[in-house]
Amino acid sequence: MSNQTETMNNEATEELESVDGSGTQAPYDLEKEEVQEMNTGSALLVEALAKEDVDFIFGYPGGAVLPLYDTFYDGAIKHILARHEQGAAHAVEGYAKVSGKPGVVVVTSGPGATNAITGIADAYSDSIPLVVFTGQVATPVIGKDAFQEADLLSMTTPITKHNYQVKNVDDIPKIIHEAFHIANTGRKGPVVIDFPKDMGVLTTHKQPTEELDLPGYNVNLEPSHDDVQKLRDYLKTAKRPLVLAGAGVHHAEANDLLTEFVTRHQLPVVNTLLGLGSVPADYPLFLGMGGMHGSYASNMAIQECDLLINFGSRFDDRLASKPDNFAKNAKIVHVDIDPSEIDKIIKTDLGIVADVKATLEQLLEFDSYAVKHEEWNERVQANKAAQPFNHGEEDPHFIKPQRTIEYIGEITNGDAIVTTDVGQHQMWVAQFYPFKKLNQLVTSGGLGTMGYGIPAAIGAKLAHPDQTVVAFVGDGGFQMTNQEMAILEEYGIDIKIVLINNGTLGMVKQWQDKFFNQRFSHSVFNDQPDFIKLSEAYRVKSYLIDDPNRLEEQLDEAFQHDGPAMIEVRISPIEPVHPMVPSGKANDEMEGLL
Repeated sequence: MSNQTETMNNEATEELESVDGSGTQAPYDLEKEEVQEMNTGSALLVEALAKEDVDFIFGYPGGAVLPLYDTFYDGAIKHILARHEQGAAHAVEGYAKVSGKPGVVVVTSGPGATNAITGIADAYSDSIPLVVFTGQVATPVIGKDAFQEADLLSMTTPITKHNYQVKNVDDIPKIIHEAFHIANTGRKGPVVIDFPKDMGVLTTHKQPTEELDLPGYNVNLEPSHDDVQKLRDYLKTAKRPLVLAGAGVHHAEANDLLTEFVTRHQLPVVNTLLGLGSVPADYPLFLGMGGMHGSYASNMAIQECDLLINFGSRFDDRLASKPDNFAKNAKIVHVDIDPSEIDKIIKTDLGIVADVKATLEQLLEFDSYAVKHEEWNERVQANKAAQPFNHGEEDPHFIKPQRTIEYIGEITNGDAIVTTDVGQHQMWVAQFYPFKKLNQLVTSGGLGTMGYGIPAAIGAKLAHPDQTVVAFVGDGGFQMTNQEMAILEEYGIDIKIVLINNGTLGMVKQWQDKFFNQRFSHSVFNDQPDFIKLSEAYRVKSYLIDDPNRLEEQLDEAFQHDGPAMIEVRISPIEPVHPMVPSGKANDEMEGLL
């Protein structure tokens, strides 16, 4: 037996004896010669991740994951040290969304794991594939209120596609391969692997595997021929057809196919927030985002269409605030890979449980005809021209956030990967940035998580280091996760952070203004740090833009800077997001129109 192997096995025995004095859970006879070919659980975990083509691990160490971090020391897979577990989770979301690969995060037990729960819940809501390793106390003391113990299986069951707790070191290869498969197939989402500390030091002869045994997990990709034919028949007879495109188009990587389909039939298109970029912003019949802060043209088209074809959207309440009055005169076709979404909110005339890409491929394979509905297209175009998104009244004292975002779209030629935090700036970005391609917008849609923007931008830039990445954040969300700026210089991450500063929690204040009699309860920051000095403390070049006459000049300078930059843009504290469909109202009951 080699000295190294003997040392490893002694460590495993000592780890178990330190928690209950028995050492009886060691699963192997430590004197057998075959131990020479064994791996520790930690080493096997890293090998299994390498086999899954993992580029980066995002994480934060602690006692329960020290065996893992000791293995990470060898650098087989690059590790990104976040400054907070929530930051690590959001960074890995940004990486996963932009790369199309499952992101991997490792956090320690107890508070390390619970700090990551917001990111796990966010990924579950927006169908982002993650594999999250949560450290856990050693197996003999699970359930005994050991130091930093938390029941992560119970906590994460409602917010994951699946979760595991490793109870036998032999199971590590199987669990990891299954986790990646589950996370990145069907409706994508996070998988948690709870990893007790002793599983990292115990040894096994098992090796990484490609075998899968998931008899209860079936994903249907192909639509039935009859369903596709029925959709074609609906389209042939429709006078006012409309396509609603959601995040499912991006997850299926079906953007080009969708553009080809709607161009062939000259179909107007409405996007959800997470669907932006599924067709180019300059597609002539693109009407913009629909829903609460969507365009007039989009919301009126939803209410007036006679056929609504939903590709990969879940009809959430920000889109369909009043479901019983949503597209009430239309036949509803819903294409979604998740059968639970069909008829969940909006009753459908045709539900197609299938992959969006596979469905569009079938439609394009057989559809050689072009549907004629020029009068309808003229109507939606007239609505688009009559009520465009606008900057509102000019203000000589404050920068217009709409123009800021619009001009950054011009600087970047609409090609940047854009991340956002949550709030008013998020809606202005959705309205004014000219998205045009796959997975270009990285934002928190379903959970609406403040603090998302900066770490998500870091993950996105690591996924595509050759592309410009812009993070739009508000002054509220910026103060939640700006500590992640500390890693920009360390890892050479060049992102541009645009801080839209109105000195308030803008969306909260807007609702208080509209619905709570202007009782601005704790939505105004009476004092704030100097964001320029704060950024410079992180060695990030900073710019303050507070003169409307110098907006374009200073933005040009900031975006020409070679390296990360923080650009603080001062806007009015009373600037609203318009138009707006008040909660509980129908889509055609918009306020704040021209």
